[in-house]
Amino acid sequence: MSESATSLAESYLPKLREVLSDTILEFWYPRCLDEDHGGYVLGYDEDGEFNGQDHKMIVSQSRMVWLSARLDREGYGDGEYREAADLGCEFLRDEMWDDEHGGFYWEVERDGTTSKPNKHMYGQSFGLYALSEYYRATGIEGARDLAVELFDLLETEAKDHTRGGYTEYFEADWTPITEGQTYLANIEPDWSPKESGDDVLDPSLKLMNTHLHLLEAFTTFHEAIGTERSGTRLQELLHILTCTVVRHGLTACSDKYEPDWTPKLDDEDFRIASYGHDLENIWLTMEAAEALDLSQSLFTDLYRDLFEYSLEYGYDSEHGGFYFYGPFGEPATNRIKAWWVQAECVTSALKMYAHTGDETYREVFEETVSFIVDHQIDWDVGEWHSGIADDLEPLGRKGAEYKAAYHNGRAMLECIAELEELSLPPSET
Repeated sequence: MSESATSLAESYLPKLREVLSDTILEFWYPRCLDEDHGGYVLGYDEDGEFNGQDHKMIVSQSRMVWLSARLDREGYGDGEYREAADLGCEFLRDEMWDDEHGGFYWEVERDGTTSKPNKHMYGQSFGLYALSEYYRATGIEGARDLAVELFDLLETEAKDHTRGGYTEYFEADWTPITEGQTYLANIEPDWSPKESGDDVLDPSLKLMNTHLHLLEAFTTFHEAIGTERSGTRLQELLHILTCTVVRHGLTACSDKYEPDWTPKLDDEDFRIASYGHDLENIWLTMEAAEALDLSQSLFTDLYRDLFEYSLEYGYDSEHGGFYFYGPFGEPATNRIKAWWVQAECVTSALKMYAHTGDETYREVFEETVSFIVDHQIDWDVGEWHSGIADDLEPLGRKGAEYKAAYHNGRAMLECIAELEELSLPPSET
């Protein structure tokens, strides 16, 4: 690798390791561990104090299992992350898995009492992601068996074998929900796009966001366990995320689709580009291609164009960092800088630099890291602020239904691994 790449690694590895250790791991562990009931308690206010929100939702519970297992697999800690992963995985299996119909409930109370039994593919994807990473870290066959059972269940109950992709919403017994509203919560805090939940008027829609997370789950499942069918399904999801959801006149993605994948663009709220999702899409499809033994170079032009769009319309060239979203072909209108957007975009920028050697991506990586360090991180309390307003004032809680240590923890792990790779002599890469 070039001298420039080696210098980048030397400059940023110590800082990112500090960010991971001091602002993420020290905040969440052992604070989040529910030793009384199992799983994790994730509701914390801006001061890091428990805010009374103790129900457990499949997405965030699974995300913390995934992170804990990944940390253990990569050699962090002295066994404490394995114990944290065990605690969470046991709760998923014992309290959130539907023994009668299969699959994971959307939400339970702190003690495991089922409160929202319906099934949503967004949640199932994270359950599969967690089980697959947990098996990869531990080799426990029970986790492998449950992951295979879930994968096969999704194939039977949710796969749209006629039109491609997956049906999204189901009753507890896997009866599809195709009309009315659902009770699922919004994906992120109040200032985020309404991708899923109470505001979804037509639950028959297919969402780019759900299929993006199915892609990451199927990638890990295929790498950790792998079947002939998992490769076929991962190929299909890779096609959906690199072709179907991309509005090629703009080279930005839209989120909502009719069951036959006709884009839903009749509402101005649907004609928006979500910069974090588009750039997350870049690096997750890189991972999927690698898992399928495909060259990432097949998608380089698409990746460049997606990144260029977000840079043009969603990037803060003055302070660094990416805004939330904006109308197609226009500057960002939601100018909050969400923690998860910075996490996904900094990962994408570094991976694009490693992939292309283009200094543009290096500069975006460095500027976004600077924004995160200077503004997004709460160095006093720990963790990252949910959002940063346009006037650079912090917003939101430290922990919530969708805010735990997954986005930023994963980003730091991915960036550290990428920088370590960049620092190796050419003969070792």
